[in-house]
Amino acid sequence: MKKLALVLATTLVSTPAMAGPYVNVESNSTSVGNNFQSRATDLHVGYENELGALAYYVQGGKTINATDGVDSESNFSGKLGGSVAATEKLGIYGEVSFSQVEDADNNYGSKLGAKYSF
Repeated sequence: MKKLALVLATTLVSTPAMAGPYVNVESNSTSVGNNFQSRATDLHVGYENELGALAYYVQGGKTINATDGVDSESNFSGKLGGSVAATEKLGIYGEVSFSQVEDADNNYGSKLGAKYSF
């Protein structure tokens, strides 16, 4: 967690003035068949910019977790991601994320992908 905070702080300090702040609200739900299981809604503030060929973003804020039959809870979460154009038609992207969980281990995630445009 301390390493992630250091990377985020270093990124914010070393970026040029052309950067852009934003607000991101995202809701992810899980259901099995017609049975609702849970929903996580992110209320994040972020910052995105480009550094040469690399486009990146960092965002963080509260996540409201609602599980079927359980009271909702609010925890801190964040994401750091980026993308780079490998060719004119092929882009590579990735993201790391975390979310704080009360009375349990924190959750960590990663995403890596490629996008080809025709």
